[in-house]
Amino acid sequence: MTGGAPGWETRPYRRIATEEAYAPIEVLDEYRRILAAGTGEIGFESIIGHFLRSQHPQPQAVARKLSDLGEERIADMDATGIDLQILSLTSPGTQVLDPDTARHLAALTNDRIAEAVRAHPDRFAGLAAVGFEDIPSAIDELDRAVNQLGLKGLILNSHLKGRYFDDPEFLPLFEAVAALDVPVYLHPQTLPDDAIRPWREAGLDGAVWGFAAETGLHLLRLITSGLFDKVPNLRFVVGHLGEGIPYFMHRIDHMHAKAVASKRYESMGPLSQRPSEYLKSHIWLTTSGMPWTPPIMYAREVLGADRVMYAMDYPYQFVKDEVDEQDALPISDAEKFDFFEGIATRVFKL
Repeated sequence: MTGGAPGWETRPYRRIATEEAYAPIEVLDEYRRILAAGTGEIGFESIIGHFLRSQHPQPQAVARKLSDLGEERIADMDATGIDLQILSLTSPGTQVLDPDTARHLAALTNDRIAEAVRAHPDRFAGLAAVGFEDIPSAIDELDRAVNQLGLKGLILNSHLKGRYFDDPEFLPLFEAVAALDVPVYLHPQTLPDDAIRPWREAGLDGAVWGFAAETGLHLLRLITSGLFDKVPNLRFVVGHLGEGIPYFMHRIDHMHAKAVASKRYESMGPLSQRPSEYLKSHIWLTTSGMPWTPPIMYAREVLGADRVMYAMDYPYQFVKDEVDEQDALPISDAEKFDFFEGIATRVFKL
């Protein structure tokens, strides 16, 4: 690849941001329709309603930037030194839509992202959206997006109306992902209605902590279900430095082993390796929204430097100082090349 933000030629690495949100205006309009009808879940009303209804300039700017794939987005990338964004449909994605609308808007999103990549091949790559309630259709759309449009993976905006993807119904989709040799990016969603009350009443249901709790739960469900034993060449990418899981690895391993040995849960059987080891064999982390040196260095230490790559979390969180902090990580130029460019190039086959 060539080209990027101003000054890229003189840097030893290009900055590839791997969790960068996009939504066609048609998707945002459908979200507005759900809000107007009052049929969305509590978390949808709380989070999406904030961005699409607020009169405050900050959420209004986020909503505007989400649907832009041209001058404003590229200007923001240039201003913060981002050379290439990997675009993906913003949360909650298609998960809150009816099956027919989900199929239609997933295909439209994929077409729009592919158009942006063709228009700016040095600045954009993209992940595919699908409608998850019709698995054969989802597999067909993923195949089209990867093989015809050139997209680089699947965006999974977490649970589907309260259902998690350790359900065996979704296994054929993951087998198809693995056969295409592309990764799944597991992105947060709001907590489902049957779990959100104590988080919402404390103002903790969104990015403050609820997103991490919800997505960390989803990732652990996938691991303990044996998904990565069933589909051994499946690759996952998870943002926000693993949603807190790396700090609990020892306890998760210890308590999982005790639960399996005592046959405490019918749903929890033995795995081919400890739960934490899947973070080193099947899962990569990004620094989206976590531009802080101590946890980045910790994740690199406990999982391996080749498991942690850069992301920004545009447009929800994009600050030049956060880019500068990661530029200043206490690692060599060769390690910074891998962190900013090399790992993403390999995992997403850019």
